[in-house]
Amino acid sequence: MSDKVFEPEITAFMCIYCGYMAADTASALRIEYPANVKLIKLPCTGKTDTRYLLKAFEDGADGVYVVACPKGNCHHVRGNERGELKVEYTKKILDNIGLGGERLNMYFMSGGQGKSFAEAAQEMTDRIREMGPNPLRK
Repeated sequence: MSDKVFEPEITAFMCIYCGYMAADTASALRIEYPANVKLIKLPCTGKTDTRYLLKAFEDGADGVYVVACPKGNCHHVRGNERGELKVEYTKKILDNIGLGGERLNMYFMSGGQGKSFAEAAQEMTDRIREMGPNPLRK
């Protein structure tokens, strides 16, 4: 048995406004977050698509999360709410296929919340490390 700690691969989808700005703020303030998080920009989390989320798992992500603007403050009015509906729908699919909806999450934060961004990345990494590798991973 290996003593090597499982280091999960995490994919984070984020809007170019608040989500990506929060990641940028974390970097500017030198707030560290796990290096295992791959950032993917979307024009708005309203463009979140179940296919994108499932494809991330198919491509080997152990966990996936979406970072959206705060509720009531989306640059595209209700895009973050549409994104949240897609995330909830996808969680049900993940549960139904046995992968587990807990491998997917959504966070809401403003662009200035670099600390919150780092905390979300750490929370997802810890959660997925405890769950173990994506069973779809080859």
